[in-house]
Amino acid sequence: MTGHYSSMKSPAAWLVLSVLTHGIALAVVLADHSLWPWCLAAVLANHVVLMLGSLLPRSRLLGPNWTRLPAAQGCVALTIDDGPDPEVTPAVLDLLTRHGVRATFFCIGERVAQHPELARRITREGNKISNHTERHRYVFSLFGPAAMRREIAQAQSSIQTTCQVVPRYFRAPAGLRNPFLQPCLTRLGLQLASWTRRGYDTVNADGEQVLQRLTRNLAAGDILLLHDGRAARTPDGTPVILAVLPRLLAQLAQLRLRCVTLSEGLAAGP
Repeated sequence: MTGHYSSMKSPAAWLVLSVLTHGIALAVVLADHSLWPWCLAAVLANHVVLMLGSLLPRSRLLGPNWTRLPAAQGCVALTIDDGPDPEVTPAVLDLLTRHGVRATFFCIGERVAQHPELARRITREGNKISNHTERHRYVFSLFGPAAMRREIAQAQSSIQTTCQVVPRYFRAPAGLRNPFLQPCLTRLGLQLASWTRRGYDTVNADGEQVLQRLTRNLAAGDILLLHDGRAARTPDGTPVILAVLPRLLAQLAQLRLRCVTLSEGLAAGP
């Protein structure tokens, strides 16, 4: 795991380049005012790149970002976001236990505090809890560094106090972030983790489509994303994750892909 931790300490190359771009542009304009259009174009291009890095959840432009397990070894990682939910999460845990697999739950801090026994059950049954912010604010990517750090640190505290575990991984709400995130994560000892494929199961009530999104070209090393919190409902009222998960786990077994937590999968890496 040496590579994992060293990557957390290194600033993203694009962030360093961004600072240099602004500094050089300012120096050039001060030296020769006639060159301001070129300098402005360079700064705008830099901001476009940073914006893409912010809007694309799987991008590494703003810092280290796990989107696959670094060493496949026949494993996939199932990650489940936005809980714990007292109606959905117990049934999800029952399914995981029945199939003998474990998952990583990216939990919202205030929900962990509201449902402490359920959060503790997640870890008690061998699953891992990770940080998904304290309140899951959809404007999280617009936060400044102080507000962003506070939101993440509060969730870290809520989870640690309730479950007596220290989360190692972080996922931003909807995967959206800004250049302030990576320094916050570094200071808090967290690693950003996204996904390889997701089913959009918070907005798509068609379980078949969600399953197809998750399993199309499914391969060892993939990180899969479903939701126990804010889950869409099928026409008969079933949370989509509960309609999809049994078939997904069955397909993983048929493909002889072992379902592991992020910690287990990433521990196999360099």
